[in-house]
Amino acid sequence: MPRTIRGILLGLGFAALIGSGEAAIANAVTPFERAADTPRGHLHSPYADFASVANEGHKIYLSHDCNGCHGGGGGGGMAAPLTNEIWIYGADDDTLFRVIALGTGSLSPGDAFQKQGFTRKGSENVVGPMPHFGDIFKTDDEIWKIIAWLRAENCERRPVQC
Repeated sequence: MPRTIRGILLGLGFAALIGSGEAAIANAVTPFERAADTPRGHLHSPYADFASVANEGHKIYLSHDCNGCHGGGGGGGMAAPLTNEIWIYGADDDTLFRVIALGTGSLSPGDAFQKQGFTRKGSENVVGPMPHFGDIFKTDDEIWKIIAWLRAENCERRPVQC
């Protein structure tokens, strides 16, 4: 009888672990959903020491072909450079996360970015919209690491951000 009880308890424990994993997956949100549902100003990078994850962020940037539009070092191309002193919508964590996750202009589904009240702070010769990547990136962490790389790359241009 003790073996039977032990087997039942072990089975229940295993089932609880599987069930909690499924619940966690069901409750997971995409970066797009997080950016769309979180009040403006409430998204903050978990990386105060952004230099510690900058290299990983650059690898993610390259692996998702961000360099195809922004250039390998972020200097621009068919999209705005990421090395300017003033970024088009601003340089705070919250704004950068939303630009990447929600996209801008006609490429922001349901005009999600503009509905949150963002306006241009600067302009570029390249004025095309940014596609949304909030459903491409599977975790917020990938976006935060790209932002960490951007901050590390721009410390000389924007010392106040470093």
